[in-house]
Amino acid sequence: MSELERDFDRLVDAEQRVEPRDWMPDGYRKTLIRQIAQHAHSEIIGMQPEANWISRAPSLRRKAILLAKVQDEAGHGLYLYAAAETLGADRADLTQKLVEGRQKYSSIFNYPTLNFADVGVIGWLVDGAAICNQVPLCRTSYGPYARAMIRVCKEESFHQRQGYELLMTMMRGTDAQRRMVQDAVNRWWWPSLMMFGPSDEASSNTAQSMAWRIKRHTNDELRQKFVDMSVPQAEALGVTLPDPLLKWNADRGHHDFGEIDWDEFWRVVGGNGPCSKQRVAHRRAAHENGEWVREAAAAYAARTVSEEVVA
Repeated sequence: MSELERDFDRLVDAEQRVEPRDWMPDGYRKTLIRQIAQHAHSEIIGMQPEANWISRAPSLRRKAILLAKVQDEAGHGLYLYAAAETLGADRADLTQKLVEGRQKYSSIFNYPTLNFADVGVIGWLVDGAAICNQVPLCRTSYGPYARAMIRVCKEESFHQRQGYELLMTMMRGTDAQRRMVQDAVNRWWWPSLMMFGPSDEASSNTAQSMAWRIKRHTNDELRQKFVDMSVPQAEALGVTLPDPLLKWNADRGHHDFGEIDWDEFWRVVGGNGPCSKQRVAHRRAAHENGEWVREAAAAYAARTVSEEVVA
């Protein structure tokens, strides 16, 4: 091990932040670029399922809330792409890899939003799972990523409260509305558990990411925390989580729950989810249609620099 590697290990072990100009192992850099890019892609692709309901929101208030949330997600993607750029990644290259299917995003966004209750359940469960995943990242070892996550987590907390409030309102409504909420919970519960990734035994990246303090908890630890958090929330809401094996285990101090359908998980991760092709095609079209805007912005920036040099 070189002196640079020993210095890096001491820095990380001392719970200090790694900054862009610090020396870092190639594996650390590559792992961060992969994780941050996947996170950024998820924020951008994640705009699609809910944006589908902006024009069909049941009231102006709900439309304004949904618009604000989708706008927040776009901002999260920009923060994260900027963090990836501090590692030497090129934002255009990352986008190209996404639209060509060479980089992944969260599997949860490959499922359809069938009614407006889905918007609430995404806020409650999907954003709730995201919060469990992302709050520990505020203490990740790479400085720009950790700092970006502080604002992201604050806004995600608002999104979860917004979703839960929507569901509470619907549960106080008609029988049809309550059935809509339960149906949405039935469809989104298991995909939400899949958001934490493969089981610890099947995860090829967790051990090294934990050693580098990129991750603070394993996939299964975070998944358990999410289940324990969601059960009392479901009871207060008045819905049933679709798992007959879900029960409190006093010996463990946690809830036991059923086995995830890992065949479905790997199928969706592999790009064969219900909406996988639609999501990527939409992102590809938006990227191609926006080329003239990027070219115009680059030309304007170049002209501004030229004028400043002349002046």
